[in-house]
Amino acid sequence: MLMQADLPEDIDALRALVLEQSRMLAEERAASEVRLTELVVAKGEADAEIERLQSIIDAFMRHRFGRRSEQLDADQLQLGLEDVEIALGHARAARDAVAPRSRSDQPRKTNRGSLPAHLERIEQIVDIEEKVCPCCSGALHQIGEDVAERLDVVPTTFRVLVTRRPRYGCRSCEGAIVQAPAAARIVEGGIPTEALIAQVLVSKYADHVPLYRQAQIYARQDIKLDRSTLADWVGRAAWYLRPLRDRTLEELRRSERLFADETTAPVLDPGRGRTKTGQLWAYARDDRPWGGVGPPMVAYVYAADRKAERPDTHLGDFAGILQVDGYGGYTALAKRRGQQLSLAFCWSHVRRKFYDLAASSPVATEILRRIAMLYAIEDEVRGYSAEQRRIQRVECSRIIVADLRLYLDARLRQISAKSKLAEAIRYATTRWDGLVRFIDDGRIELDTNTVERSIRPLALNRKNALFAGSDEGGDNWAVIATLIENCKLGGINPHDWLNQTLTALANGYPANRVHELMPWIYVG
Repeated sequence: MLMQADLPEDIDALRALVLEQSRMLAEERAASEVRLTELVVAKGEADAEIERLQSIIDAFMRHRFGRRSEQLDADQLQLGLEDVEIALGHARAARDAVAPRSRSDQPRKTNRGSLPAHLERIEQIVDIEEKVCPCCSGALHQIGEDVAERLDVVPTTFRVLVTRRPRYGCRSCEGAIVQAPAAARIVEGGIPTEALIAQVLVSKYADHVPLYRQAQIYARQDIKLDRSTLADWVGRAAWYLRPLRDRTLEELRRSERLFADETTAPVLDPGRGRTKTGQLWAYARDDRPWGGVGPPMVAYVYAADRKAERPDTHLGDFAGILQVDGYGGYTALAKRRGQQLSLAFCWSHVRRKFYDLAASSPVATEILRRIAMLYAIEDEVRGYSAEQRRIQRVECSRIIVADLRLYLDARLRQISAKSKLAEAIRYATTRWDGLVRFIDDGRIELDTNTVERSIRPLALNRKNALFAGSDEGGDNWAVIATLIENCKLGGINPHDWLNQTLTALANGYPANRVHELMPWIYVG
């Protein structure tokens, strides 16, 4: 910037200076216009990329919640969404770099995360260096402050607990040596605390991180632990925890109604050098939809096959309503038990049979519409008492079900018996008594989604672990997964519960009081 003292007194020199300054301003203006054009183009390209990525996410979500949602692999969908959302964040950063926006211009994210009150707060103050007024040089005083909170993390920190047990002797008799007994441990003579064992269990069975990957994570902090060492810890913990899984199954057997389902569990078969197919059976209870007082719970049991004798053994003396899918083994079980057991079948499984056909079959579309009417009624009565649900179903659902049966029978007579549509209709009609049992019993749900939700964590762990190493390994899987899933059902931190419970078990908690340790009565 030119000062008055720098201006020439000669008119020609002054004119030349003005012309030079005008030329420089014109060049700066032209450069600014070019830069502005580049920014506009760059911002436009970034906005276009953001719009494209957002459209991909919207398409994913439509596919997830649309009519064909049950054909999606939910885990692959999540992986795909993560990758697209990462790319979307990259595009937003590129846009903000070329066209920074003020805080007031930035849209507020509705899912930016909450910061719980119990987290430790580490305060840092960003202050000015000189508290002197820039106008009059007077002293400044604080009139307010801006406060911003950000979520920080300290990576997993290992520590070593050093336990000293002094020994004492008597100078008078020199015959007695006194020392406090060593605390009992899950791994006697080993290095892990019960908290570390709990961490390994949660990582493997709740977060689905195989042991060899956990060993790699620990190695980054110079903690050298073999996978086989971690496996030994898990096996010892499973031995201590097995009575709690068995107690869970006993509790479920006393229920009025249970859900049952099973999923495959590939197991290594060393004799043949490949895997064989075992089964993880799930038995669940959740009476909250009709106001039942029993806590929700689930138990898993491993079996080497899918024979109908398996649920018969697992269920013991259970008497009541068993909600299941269309597997014939449950029908055989009900025949053996007679009046002791009633089967309620799943409308969700019926509905799936028609999804694949709906695109080309008006009949399938009509059947789906009628089933949707039943689900709409269920949405209205959810949370009502069992008797209120029964009354509403008798008034509203019974006529829908009766008309649907007439419709199914009529269509079945009009189509080829070998068609896929006929197969789907017969799936429903051959299970009709169990499908309509919900109308006269408000405790029964319309489907078995309760137990299917409990099966999903097993399926995810199966994808990460590929297979169990043996039949025994399959049952250890079932034991620990049972207890972790019950913690999740009760909103309990599984690490805290496992740490406390393993410590109690290592110290000889009485076997006849093991019910006091169950997750659904844990208070933290």
